[in-house]
Amino acid sequence: MKDDTAEGQDATREQLAELAAVAGKMAEITERGQQLWGQFLAKTANDPKALMPNDPLNAGPTMARLVAEMWNRPKEMAEAGLTLWMQQAELWNRMARKMMGEEVEPMIQPDRGDKRFKDEEWSQNQVFDYIKQSYLLTSKWIADTVHDIEAESAELDPFERRKIELCLRNFIEAMSPTNFFSTNPAVLRATVDEKGENLVRGLENMLRDLERGKGSLLISQTDMEAFAVGRNMAMTPGKVVYENNLMQLIQYTPTTEDVYKTPLLIVPPWINKFYILDLNEKKSMIRWLVGQGHTVFVISWVNPDEKQKDETWESYMKSGVLEALGKVLEETGEEQAHMVGYCIGGTMLGSTLAWMAATGDDRAASATFFTTQLEFSNAGELQVFVDDETLKSLGEQIREKGYLDAENMATAFNMLRASDLIWGYVINNYMLGKDPFPFDLLYWNSDSTCMPGQVHLYYLDTFYRENLMARGEMVLGGEKLDLSKIKLPVYHIATIEDHIAPAESAFRGAKLLGSRSAKFVLSGSGHIAGVVNPPAMGKYQYWTKKGLAGKTLDEWREGTEETAGSWWPDWDQWLASKSKSKVPAREPGKVLGAIEDAPGRYVKVRFDER
Repeated sequence: MKDDTAEGQDATREQLAELAAVAGKMAEITERGQQLWGQFLAKTANDPKALMPNDPLNAGPTMARLVAEMWNRPKEMAEAGLTLWMQQAELWNRMARKMMGEEVEPMIQPDRGDKRFKDEEWSQNQVFDYIKQSYLLTSKWIADTVHDIEAESAELDPFERRKIELCLRNFIEAMSPTNFFSTNPAVLRATVDEKGENLVRGLENMLRDLERGKGSLLISQTDMEAFAVGRNMAMTPGKVVYENNLMQLIQYTPTTEDVYKTPLLIVPPWINKFYILDLNEKKSMIRWLVGQGHTVFVISWVNPDEKQKDETWESYMKSGVLEALGKVLEETGEEQAHMVGYCIGGTMLGSTLAWMAATGDDRAASATFFTTQLEFSNAGELQVFVDDETLKSLGEQIREKGYLDAENMATAFNMLRASDLIWGYVINNYMLGKDPFPFDLLYWNSDSTCMPGQVHLYYLDTFYRENLMARGEMVLGGEKLDLSKIKLPVYHIATIEDHIAPAESAFRGAKLLGSRSAKFVLSGSGHIAGVVNPPAMGKYQYWTKKGLAGKTLDEWREGTEETAGSWWPDWDQWLASKSKSKVPAREPGKVLGAIEDAPGRYVKVRFDER
C-alpha cells in the first residue's frame, strides 16, 4: 500500500509540475499579449481608421441588395427554408438509424480534393459525421438558394454576381467546423494527447505573427527562417549591369561556350518578385534558359515606397521596359532582343509593344507572354476587387502614402483561396501548434511587394474596369494603342487552372494581336505551377495547335495535340527558330560594367522588415 501511495503521490507531483509549466507559459504569453494590445491601442489612438471594419471587396452594398432581394421573395424563401428543414430532418433520421447499427448511405459527401475532412474521425465517428454532413448540406443549400435568387433578380449585374459568389464562398469556408476548436477532431485529439501544449504553441505562433505584422495578423505560410534571397533562393550566377529608381537589370553568367546571338529580356510582374523564375537550381527557369544557350536578362523591380509616388504606367514603360531593352542591346551589341512578359509584366509588355509599333520601334525580335491578359472583359476572380467604391478607397490610401501596402494585395490573393491560404494555416499554426512546413514557393508568396500607387490605380481602372487597350482606346506616351499592329512572332502560354489570368481571357487577348506567326500553348496546372514546371520534374502536360483558329478557347482546343511534361522545350525550340546564329558566350557587364552580384539589392527589400 505504501508503494502504491508513493507512486500515486509521484504521479500527482508530475501532473502538478506539468500544470505549473503550462501555467507559466500561459502567463508569459498573457504578458506579451498585453504588450501587443497596448501597442495596438496606441496605434489606433493615432490612426482611428485602424478600428474600422475591413471590407476589401466593398461587399457591403452588394450584400445589402442581395438581402433585399431575399426579403422581396417571402414565398420562395419559405419554401427554401422548408427544404433545408426537411434535409436536416432526414439527416437526423439517418444518423439515428446508423447509431442503431443500420448501414446507411451518407446524404452528402465532400467534393473530391476537399482536404478539410480527411481525418478518419469525420467518417468513422457518428457525431463528427453528423456535423460534417449537416455543414455540407447547409452550405449547398445556401449556395443553391442564392444562385436561384441571382438568376431571378434584375437588380444584380454580372459584376455583383461574381462578388456575391466570392463573398459567399469565403463565408461558407469560414464557417467550416474544421475551423473551430470544439468541432475539429484532430485539434481535440492533439489537445488531449499533448495536455494543451499545442494551444500554448499556437498562441506563441499567433503572437509571433502579430509582431511580424506590427499589430496585424500576418499568417505565416512557411518557415520564414528557412529561406533567404541570395542564400538559397535566386542563386543563378550573374551581375546587376544597370539600375535606376524603378529597376535593376540583371545579366546572367553563361554556362555554354556559345550562345544564341539574339538576347532575351524577361519583364516579370512588379506585383511580386522576379525570383519565382529562379527559386532554386532544380526549379529555376532562368538557370535552365542559360543552360540552353540563351543570354538572359531580367528586370528586378524596386519594392516601391513614397519615392515612387509620382510614377505612372508610362514611366514604368519608358524607364523600366524600354530602358532595360536599350541597355540589353547596348551590352550585347545586338539590334533586337526576344522579350518575355509574365502576368502584369506581360500586360505591360503588350502595351509597350503596341507603343513601339505605333512609333516604328522594331527592337523586339519576338514576344512571349506567360499567363498574360490583354483583354479584360472577363478577367477572372480578381476583377471583383475593382469597382467605384473600391477604387475610391484605394485612392484615399494611396494619397496618404503614395503607394499601396503589400498586405493589401496579399489579402486579395489569399481571399481567392481562403480555405488553403488562410484557414489551413489557422488550424495548423494556431490550433495544432505546428510550425509551417518549409516551402520555397510559399516563402516567395509571402515575400509580397508594395504597389506603386498611381500605376496600380491606372492598371485597375484602365484595364480591369474599362478594358481600354483591347477596345483600341488606350493612349500611352501620346500614341493611341492598336494591338493589331503588333506583327512580330508571338508565343502565348496559358494554364488550364489559372484563376488569376484565366486561359479563356488569355486566348481572347492573343487573338487581338496582328502577328502572323503566333503560337498559343495551353499548359496543365495553374498560374504559377503551370509556368514554373521544369522538364526534369516530369509533371503535367500541354496542348498545342497550329494557329489561333476558333472563336473561343474550347473551339481552339478541338484537334489540339497533347504532350506530357513541361512546355519549356517546345518554347526553347520556338525561340531557337527565331534566333540568329550563335556567338561566343558573353561575360556579364563587359560593356555596361557590373554594379553587384545577382540577385541584387532591390529584390531583397521586404515590406515586413521596413
